[in-house]
Amino acid sequence: MDIRNRTAAVTGAASGLGRAVAEMLLRAGARVALLDRSAEAVAATAASVGGRAMALDVTDEAGAVAVFDKIRAELGPVSILVNCAGIAQPGSVVRKGLPMPLDEFRQVVEVNLLGTINTMRLAVEQMAATPRTTTDDEAGVIVNTASIAAFDGQIGQAAYAASKAGVAALTLPMARELGDLGIRVMCVAPGVFATPMTLDLPQKSRDVVFAAKPPFPQRPGRPEEFASVVRSIIEAPMLNGEVIRLDGGLRMPARL
Repeated sequence: MDIRNRTAAVTGAASGLGRAVAEMLLRAGARVALLDRSAEAVAATAASVGGRAMALDVTDEAGAVAVFDKIRAELGPVSILVNCAGIAQPGSVVRKGLPMPLDEFRQVVEVNLLGTINTMRLAVEQMAATPRTTTDDEAGVIVNTASIAAFDGQIGQAAYAASKAGVAALTLPMARELGDLGIRVMCVAPGVFATPMTLDLPQKSRDVVFAAKPPFPQRPGRPEEFASVVRSIIEAPMLNGEVIRLDGGLRMPARL
């Protein structure tokens, strides 16, 4: 898909991977809605990089409907959706013989998994209405963000790994479901990236995450490297229904 003059929505756009993706799309000529639960933070990002800032809690069903209606009215129907919103809340399911509060697990799943499908369903509604003259014409591209924790989840990552495994598992069935509409669905599973989500973890968890060194390059990933892969996905029509690990060859052990 040619990014120029397309309308794109990016969740988690105030910082980290989402901000890098929004910047990339703006440079490529898209009209970009920057979506984030922090109205103040996303407004500051838009003031710095451009685009239209809109506050969105991805778990809010009615709020998401209103935001996507606003995007269509102000920027045009969405052709590109990149879901980067997510939270990491490490913690064992059983702690010193006591069960994890269920709300902690539920919150991670609601943001990371249900938040992803919430925005997908609304973007697809707009993409599906795009006129197509041939079967090769693309109506839309969706890129979701999983994690290598979906495959290499460590001790203390049960909620996060389960939520990201769900995002990864959405990819193929949704690509199959939406193929006749000319909509592609892809997923990127990043390894260790230097973003506010990882840098703001509790010290013990942060030390564990950044102790992992991939074969090459032996450093954390950079948000702009994630954005580069997203651009390649958008521009390559045959990339569909797949999860791409972006981790420098890293395989996480059960514990460090």
